[in-house]
Amino acid sequence: MPRPRSIPDNHPAFADLPIIHVSVAGGVRAAVHVRGELSSQSLPIVCIPGYQRNMSDFTAFADDFGRLGNAAPVVLLDLPGRGRADNRQHAGDYSSLVDARDVAAVLAALGIERAVILGQGQGGQVAMALATAHPLLVAGTILLDSGPVTDSRGIVRLRSNLEHIEALRGAKSVAAGFRRVLGGDYPGLPVEQLDKLIGRSHYLDKRGRAQPLYDKRLMDALADINFDDVLTAQWPLFDALGCASLMLLRTQLTDQLRRETFDEMVRRRPDAVALTISGQGSPALFDQREEIEAVAKFVAKIGAVVKTRAA
Repeated sequence: MPRPRSIPDNHPAFADLPIIHVSVAGGVRAAVHVRGELSSQSLPIVCIPGYQRNMSDFTAFADDFGRLGNAAPVVLLDLPGRGRADNRQHAGDYSSLVDARDVAAVLAALGIERAVILGQGQGGQVAMALATAHPLLVAGTILLDSGPVTDSRGIVRLRSNLEHIEALRGAKSVAAGFRRVLGGDYPGLPVEQLDKLIGRSHYLDKRGRAQPLYDKRLMDALADINFDDVLTAQWPLFDALGCASLMLLRTQLTDQLRRETFDEMVRRRPDAVALTISGQGSPALFDQREEIEAVAKFVAKIGAVVKTRAA
């Protein structure tokens, strides 16, 4: 049987993100938040978080995207093992291919026939796998700190940081640990905002320990990756994105996507919209007007083309 996780009902990071649960293969439930109204007349943007991340990473984006007057609905997902979705029954079921299958199932359940897919980190690899298996579902793709080559250094750093944080005892120690870790990715960000970021990935239990908002077996799958490993490139998956328009985003300080990989992606897709988000790392805060307006323009242009073809 799938294994639900216990998350406090009043967890602040999810306060403005009411969800519905959608069953996917094996009776496991994904969690879905819809901002706006889904209809056959609108092209939604579907946001897929990073490897162990959840939909709260897109809260600022969803808020500001709507405030800018965009009519496109925004769909935020917690895939199994993350956020308020169920854990998978078997640890071996955690993969980009299985996640892509589940995204397709969620879109079908919501009656979405085409969408712009925004994938951050591993969520972008899910988007690539989705485009490979279901190209007609993908009206456009936005990759954020994501590409066909994953940087092993980022994986090792992530694993080490999480092991350190989750071994700490006491609220003050946990907060101090997170500030040290997050400070490198978001230099200059006030302490109050750094502390809010803690709730996107963890909550404090009654003993003052950081409990993850993800299935710990996700991290077990990364245990054998070393700092100097060269992971297999998946350029055929990237090439599958040729089925639709493409936008490429990279945060300036990310350790998930090397600059040379990003440059090669741009070279292979000279038609893509490419943008660097300055002064931050992964996951992107996605709260600056410039990048949100750029995404809105990209989505609107695709929506206009889709409506023209349907007319």
